[in-house]
Amino acid sequence: MAQELTIGKVAKLAEVNVETIRYYQRRGLLAEPDKPYMGYRRYPADMVKHIRFIKRAQALGFTLNEVALLMELEEARACGKTRALARDKINAIDQKLTGLTNMRKALAALVRQCDAGESTKGCPIIHALAQGGFLH
Repeated sequence: MAQELTIGKVAKLAEVNVETIRYYQRRGLLAEPDKPYMGYRRYPADMVKHIRFIKRAQALGFTLNEVALLMELEEARACGKTRALARDKINAIDQKLTGLTNMRKALAALVRQCDAGESTKGCPIIHALAQGGFLH
């Protein structure tokens, strides 16, 4: 019989807290073992592997809904669909990077205005935030 672990041991090995495991169970990402009468639930050792998969996918920007889809695709061995999902994630990241770059440029311009001390209307940053139109 494969090694079975308590939820606390699984959490420790996966480097998450117990509530994370319970949340993943409520979301349907992890199975919840039956609780024996007057006993503790016992988790299969491979549960650690599943939790680490979820955490790594999240670290790459996948939502829990997307993680659930990835898990389905893994079981279906649907590499093409998985690749498409990853490509969509790359596109979303690129859009966020563009937005962040624009935000950085706008803030840098506001800081330069502030550093130049040319404003007679008070702080140029506060003025720009109140007026809007600083993001292009």
